[in-house]
Amino acid sequence: MTAETASQKPRRLVVLLPLALFLGLAALFLVQLLSGRDVAEIPSALIGHPAPETNLAPLEGIDLPGLDSKAFAGKVTLVNVWASWCAPCREEHPLLVALSADKRFAVAGLNYKDKPENARRFLGSLGNPYSAIGVDGAGRAAIDWGVYGVPETFLVGRDGRILLKHVGPLDQKAVTAMLLPAIEKALAANEPPAP
Repeated sequence: MTAETASQKPRRLVVLLPLALFLGLAALFLVQLLSGRDVAEIPSALIGHPAPETNLAPLEGIDLPGLDSKAFAGKVTLVNVWASWCAPCREEHPLLVALSADKRFAVAGLNYKDKPENARRFLGSLGNPYSAIGVDGAGRAAIDWGVYGVPETFLVGRDGRILLKHVGPLDQKAVTAMLLPAIEKALAANEPPAP
């Protein structure tokens, strides 16, 4: 083996290693893309665990209670993280208003880093689907909930455990395919005894 042949092997390795790394990453991305998995479904470490202890003050000027995690006990609750400055929140809002017509579960709002007057104006112009609104001006409660950004929606069961997390604005497809079946399942689970 000549010195010239020995030096070609490391050079070939230097050229082939980045190519192999690129092909490996491309294959990984392709598998994820073709998996059919909804990218809005980001796994949450909180699924199956009790909702974070939350006790947020109510939105001033709206005659509703604040957001208190103790109020989740015994009922199914949809917790929506929203803000008036959030354009996707406006997109999903009509669906939340429609969902709030179903009185078998509660729709609660966590108002994230918003000005009270803007939040009130948002609800005044688009309607108020919430039975409780907690103000998270500093964003600390959202951190406890594992919020990546607004909007996000959580389904909390009667036992106070988080059953589902949806990242991004709800659309009709997500409501029909994912959210409503999860709500029905939560309502059927541990139904309170008939009087």
